[in-house]
Amino acid sequence: MGGRIVCVVGPTACGKTTLGVLLAKRYGGEVVSADSMQIYRGLTIGTAAPTEAEMDGVPHHMVAVADAGEQWSAARYAQTAIPIVDGILARGRLPILVGGTGLWLDAVVRGHGFAAGSAGGEIRQALQARLEREGIAPLLEELRQADPEAAERLHPSDEKRILRALEVWLETGKTITAHNRETRSRPPKYDAVWIGLQFAHREDMKSLIDRRVDAMVRAGLLEEVRALLERRLPRDSTAMQAIGYKEFLGVLEGTRTEAEAVAEVKLRSRQYAKRQLTWLRRNPDIHWIYWEKKRDFAKALRISTEILSAAGVC
Repeated sequence: MGGRIVCVVGPTACGKTTLGVLLAKRYGGEVVSADSMQIYRGLTIGTAAPTEAEMDGVPHHMVAVADAGEQWSAARYAQTAIPIVDGILARGRLPILVGGTGLWLDAVVRGHGFAAGSAGGEIRQALQARLEREGIAPLLEELRQADPEAAERLHPSDEKRILRALEVWLETGKTITAHNRETRSRPPKYDAVWIGLQFAHREDMKSLIDRRVDAMVRAGLLEEVRALLERRLPRDSTAMQAIGYKEFLGVLEGTRTEAEAVAEVKLRSRQYAKRQLTWLRRNPDIHWIYWEKKRDFAKALRISTEILSAAGVC
């Protein structure tokens, strides 16, 4: 394995940033963000990207490193983040991955790479053109002939993954099912200690998410979306599809009121938190810390220290 790292994970608003900084200060670490939206420049308020004050002098990597018009995949993230993690280890410091984008975290920890193919490649463009002309049904049938296991696993409305599976097959001659099976059999690149944060009661999580959205609005989320539009950021860009940005874009375009946008952002944020937990709960290696009504970071730091000491992280 490539070295010992720590992963601080959990759903949105659970306090990952704060605990990551506390652990970095205690163990001489550096934080590597694993958030699929915090990578974009100009998306600060709506993504709850850490401020200078919140970083508290701890080096943070993979925050605001991409133009808001770019499209990043888990593969591109891993290709960029792994050298950073290796550099932290080479300096004798502790890499602390902090985030709630489970696929991106797994991509780094496993370090196995991804099947060939990219969203901007010629084959993907041809498949996208066929999708627009023919619909998804013929493409799904084509996938069923090449990779019946993947076709059975994927929902007919999951156009993105159907195109991805076909792209891998057409580019490499190997099915994505075979590729995934091979990668699962390899040992992970890093020896990771996983620490997870979540609320013991779902209502407390919902309440905190709602308060966080209200705070984002007060901090100027609408103005942040306006600034992105003024930079001529395409409305269909990945960044503009992020929770908070898509809804407030509607306010600027006059298709919804600010109150309607706020309510929608709260709903989407709660749904996203649920999806994050569903993904993370598949990982049996996560040591969960449960919040009660309030987040007690002194207690979380104490428990985390016990977990890391037991794992041999000095």
